[in-house]
Amino acid sequence: MDANRIASLQLRARLYALIRGFFAERQVLEVETPILSAAGNTDPNIESFSTMFSGHVDAGARERWLRTSPEFPLKRLLAAGIGDCYELGRVFRNGEAGGRHNPEFSMLEWYRVGWDHRQLMQETIALVEAALAMVGRRAEVLIESYRQLFLDELGIDPSHASIDQLRAPLAEYNIGPEGLERDDWLDLLITHKLQPSFPRDRITLIHDYPATQCALARIRPGEPPLAERFELYLGRYELANGYHELNDAAEQRGRFERDNALRRRRGLREIPIDERLLDVLDALPDCAGVALGVERLLMCLAGTDGIADVLTFPFNEA
Repeated sequence: MDANRIASLQLRARLYALIRGFFAERQVLEVETPILSAAGNTDPNIESFSTMFSGHVDAGARERWLRTSPEFPLKRLLAAGIGDCYELGRVFRNGEAGGRHNPEFSMLEWYRVGWDHRQLMQETIALVEAALAMVGRRAEVLIESYRQLFLDELGIDPSHASIDQLRAPLAEYNIGPEGLERDDWLDLLITHKLQPSFPRDRITLIHDYPATQCALARIRPGEPPLAERFELYLGRYELANGYHELNDAAEQRGRFERDNALRRRRGLREIPIDERLLDVLDALPDCAGVALGVERLLMCLAGTDGIADVLTFPFNEA
């Protein structure tokens, strides 16, 4: 094994120790939840791996899904009264392989009871700053609303601009419009026009997303209504996605069903809805949660653009 790979493993070990110390000081409990589930992630933009269980039928559903995040079982623990908790473990996403993606990777996800997304934003910044300090680096911090970022950088109001206005800045990329909806164009503006220009030594935190991009976040009424959600970038890398968590089972069921309807329109397979989560979601305490991609953070700490540089063995060597 070459010296660079050994150094990468050492850096990961140091980061894990820092993460565990960070949460131990704050009395946030480390937990471990199942990797295989009878339910999957309905998000139309994420594809899951599945496998078949060959044991006795009494064990439950034969088809099992490898988790794309530990979110659903962690919320079941929160509803049961576990309190502040986190998990640091492996997750799996099918089809995501390349210079910056690996089909299996490590995710840190944590929840704070009684907090909203704004409080959790500050703690997420603090963790990233601590990780940077570990390698002798610092970063400035920019906190800006989704709408204000679009206005400042593109002169576009994301709440009211037409599809043609959203497409215009992307003309140079010759992106075919087939199957793309309003939120797809907004995402493309971030990935193609905004994100690449974020400075390397800046933490950029974007908050209060369009309500149509709520995922599992609460929606704050207003004109326009906004999803109480944030994303954190270090340089041009998206590291974390956090929510003031929805605890309305009926609303969440509707979102899952809309996801599956969109999957059908795209010719994708429908995914089994997590009924165990929905059974307890109304009992979820007021809380905020965030998921952070560990390899993305390691890439920033190591100063590399290749995810293979921070993996023990990348997918093509596994």
